[in-house]
Amino acid sequence: MTNKSIRYKKQFELNGRVAVVTGATGILGKKFCSGLAEFGAKVVVVDIDKGQVENFSKILENRYGTECLGLVCDVSDADSVKKTTEYIEKTIGTIDILHNNAATKGKDLKKLFAPLEEYEIDTWRELMAVNLDGMFLVAKEVGSRMAKRGKGSIIQTASIYGATMGPDQRIYEDSEYMGMKINTPPSYAVTKGGVVGLTNYLATYWASKGVRVNTISPGGIESGQNDIFYKRYSSRVPMGRMAEADEIVGALIFLASDASSYITGQNIFIDGGLSAW
Repeated sequence: MTNKSIRYKKQFELNGRVAVVTGATGILGKKFCSGLAEFGAKVVVVDIDKGQVENFSKILENRYGTECLGLVCDVSDADSVKKTTEYIEKTIGTIDILHNNAATKGKDLKKLFAPLEEYEIDTWRELMAVNLDGMFLVAKEVGSRMAKRGKGSIIQTASIYGATMGPDQRIYEDSEYMGMKINTPPSYAVTKGGVVGLTNYLATYWASKGVRVNTISPGGIESGQNDIFYKRYSSRVPMGRMAEADEIVGALIFLASDASSYITGQNIFIDGGLSAW
């Protein structure tokens, strides 16, 4: 980009672009959708609860004055992904931005947080089906269409755990989330590591087709953990605290926009400096 009169602020605008967010009604998903809508994108809210996606898409439209659409999709099912993608492109327009964000905690939190020695293969496979298979299926379906058109940006959500480091087991002793004893499950770490590998593969595979693929890897986000967890985790972070959900959005907007036009295959850590120790 050599135009000397380029307007740098304008590079961040997403006016008229179609952005699809999977896992859109979760804690982070709603923030991501709101950020994209505020910057002018038409946002497709994709998740598994019909009432939630339809209600939240209307909230976005009323709040930001941009066209939004709420759709149900099982990202672990190839047919559901294909039908949803076709419907989006027939209804609201061709997809410019994909935020591949869907993830599951599974149906049974006790099994999810079981010790490694007691971890069940069915729980492992349940997370793999959404957190990794789903990432692949959605990226494949949407990214292939982007590649044919010669443009697009895909952003995938991973985590510091799996992306570059293992969890510090010391912080989990007596730690709770919403009143339940917690840890970082092995299935979570492995799927998030797989997301980074998938990003690197797709980034080099589609680079010549004008499709950029990047990852964001958040650190710990304050969302209902008890004080013991908060203090122990924060003591490991150079900035001395956990993240707030709103603090993850800026990186998404940057990677979705033309401001990052020469960036692909990267993993941006949003962790208060934890990975720099």
